[in-house]
Amino acid sequence: MTVAATPAPSPATAGEQSGVRLARSRRNAELSLLLLAMALVAAYGATVEANLLDTVTPDFWMPAAALGVVFLGLHLVIRFLAPFADPALLPAVALLNGLGVGFLRRIDLGEAPVADREGLATFAGQGGRQLAWTLGAVILAAGLLAIMRDHRSISRYAYTLGLAGIVLVMLPAVLPSKISERNGAKLWIQFGESFSIQPGEFAKLALLVFFAYYLVRKREVLSLASRRFLGIDFPRGRDLGPVVGVWLISVLVLVFEKDLGTSLLYFGMFVVTLYIATERVSWLLIGLVLFFGGAYLAYVLGETVGGPFANFYLRAEIWLDPFADPTDKGYQLVQGLLALGTGGLFGAGPGGGQPGILPEVQNDFIFAGIGEELGLFGLSALLVVYLLIVERGLRAALAVRDSFGKLLAGGLAFTLGLQVFVIVGGISKLIPLTGQTTPFLSAGGSSLMANWLLIAVLLRVSDGAHRPVTGAGGKAPRPSAGPPEQLHGAPTEVIKP
Repeated sequence: MTVAATPAPSPATAGEQSGVRLARSRRNAELSLLLLAMALVAAYGATVEANLLDTVTPDFWMPAAALGVVFLGLHLVIRFLAPFADPALLPAVALLNGLGVGFLRRIDLGEAPVADREGLATFAGQGGRQLAWTLGAVILAAGLLAIMRDHRSISRYAYTLGLAGIVLVMLPAVLPSKISERNGAKLWIQFGESFSIQPGEFAKLALLVFFAYYLVRKREVLSLASRRFLGIDFPRGRDLGPVVGVWLISVLVLVFEKDLGTSLLYFGMFVVTLYIATERVSWLLIGLVLFFGGAYLAYVLGETVGGPFANFYLRAEIWLDPFADPTDKGYQLVQGLLALGTGGLFGAGPGGGQPGILPEVQNDFIFAGIGEELGLFGLSALLVVYLLIVERGLRAALAVRDSFGKLLAGGLAFTLGLQVFVIVGGISKLIPLTGQTTPFLSAGGSSLMANWLLIAVLLRVSDGAHRPVTGAGGKAPRPSAGPPEQLHGAPTEVIKP
């Protein structure tokens, strides 16, 4: 009796099976981490109720369950549309977003009369609004994943996005202060009494796409050196135009929008993206000299001339000595420092502090409010979660095969990290106060939507970076949409990690 031999699977079939196993493993890990994150959010909500109500209501789990349903929907979208994406990004962001919703509900409970706290509706107040914004932001992120099947396709609209970004950056500066200014910074567009947007949050995404595309095309020119000084190669004078142009825009933002953090964010993300593209430390040094020189010049002009420079001078003076006027101009910063000091190492416990004393605790100072209740260890844990998101974004940038994806993912990851630095630096008196919101924690729809779009782009780049090699000859098949260099006729080159 002859037994027919089973034919060995072809290399293509074996590669496909390996890819399916890898995708399933990543998504299962993501689901497990997501469930753990929602369990932590539910535990936080229960602890808040125990401290504020002296009991845990039967509905304590409902905010975490609602968030879990929303994030589970995005998980399913990722499972089908980006199966090889990094499995840690969604759970880490979901944890931050969930804790933000939980802290805003804690503020609602603290502001309600003691007799009415136990009956406060789960979806009422700032916590309920943040839940609604989270649903909208996640739907927007899922839509972007569905539309953008290849991250390189957005390079076709680089110049359009760059122009749109500049318009969004400058729009609050030219609008009347009554609809654009809040806490001394002109970063908003107010519609009526209860709705406002921060266009700069979306501008950073549009500008990063333009920066990545521009630097991919110009990196060889910008890498040329004219002279060597102290062991560092400096670029030619004629190549300083782009940096000087972005520097001028950042100085205009500093002066007319009255916010150091936003100015530092835009200029910093361009200079770092330029460094990633050229690998020249000289660009970082030039950027630092230009930015801090411009900030010092604005400070001197604010002291001597006033006018549009006066607000920055005032903010710098508050930063240098907030206790000189602790009941008026320095009140917000002083209260933030006292909250962080009161929290100590372990904090007062969720629901055990008094964040209602802090002005704008739901926005600019939410990190200080959380720090009072979670202490130094709790804040350090939150910073580690942010660091994990940034690290995963940089890992995707290193792994992706095309230059545009490297610059885009690296710029997005750095921008998120820089925004957290600007916020934490402001409330801890490391730098002057800013009007930036803490990503995924602060109340507000524009910030939440823009940052979820940022995560969607990172997920898309990560998916492209980790797709297994299945093509003939051991090379990965090229997607249907060519890289930006080919789409626009320039030669393809890959930036070394």
